[in-house]
Amino acid sequence: MTMLTDTTKSRSVERVVTSVRTLEGGGFVVTRPFPTRELLDFDPFLMLDELGPVVYKPGEAVGAPDHPHRGFETVTYILDGLNTHRDSQGNSGKLGPGDVQWMTAGAGIVHSEMPADEIMQNGGRVHGFQIWVNLPRRDKMMQPRYQDIPASRIPEARNEDGSVKVRVIAGEALGTKAVIDTRTPIIFLHYTLQPGAHVTQPVPAEYNAFVYIIDGTAQSGDTRAGDGQMVLFAPDGQEVSFSNPADATEPLSVLLLAGVPLNEPVARYGPFVMNTEAEIYQAFRDYQNGKMGSIKARIS
Repeated sequence: MTMLTDTTKSRSVERVVTSVRTLEGGGFVVTRPFPTRELLDFDPFLMLDELGPVVYKPGEAVGAPDHPHRGFETVTYILDGLNTHRDSQGNSGKLGPGDVQWMTAGAGIVHSEMPADEIMQNGGRVHGFQIWVNLPRRDKMMQPRYQDIPASRIPEARNEDGSVKVRVIAGEALGTKAVIDTRTPIIFLHYTLQPGAHVTQPVPAEYNAFVYIIDGTAQSGDTRAGDGQMVLFAPDGQEVSFSNPADATEPLSVLLLAGVPLNEPVARYGPFVMNTEAEIYQAFRDYQNGKMGSIKARIS
């Protein structure tokens, strides 16, 4: 665990952002705190989408058919349901509850994310997240790569009395380190707090940091935020503190994300995120000319 000194200061809350609901992919609803009119991005993060929780009836489930990416990373975190993925490099697989996929699109890839046949045919509960993480200029045209991490390999830790549990997807918490390798320094933690529990998470001063509330009510200082809200912390300390109020009637579930800002120009259009408008035009040409490939084989 990172050691804190006497001069360590908890960050203050800069503001709270309320998510909007919008349609994505083949027509599924997501809850999105950014990008919106209120908040375009939060360097180095480009997007956070929460899918569900939703219970589909048989034949209702929809996903994101074949689509390209270039210049950033997509992080998929499944809480409920079963998702299939395929890409233009021949990769395919399934993601279930607790699984994480950290896909570095780099120079370009065509990707598909769809509910598994079991969900499509029989229906079921679906709940998950996708976060887009920007790549620095030096890595935008790197070879695409995947890190598919099953739930059993995601490290978990608890505090002494068991009132706080954390799944360590990236970074470190409660003395436990993640197994995922990131291109830039990233913290990605899923905390669950019982009523009255408190968390103080070390976050280096140079990181941007926020908490997204999945379920419950989070309190930081005098600020309270609930389901679907995002708490942005000011860069004025070396730790982030929040709690589940003692009068809460349910556990608090949150994502804590933090990362070193790239401080580089951002040009984005749809599935492409580069540094200049010319690079965006080039991405479209490369995609249209087939340089990012196509998906030919489907999962049986």
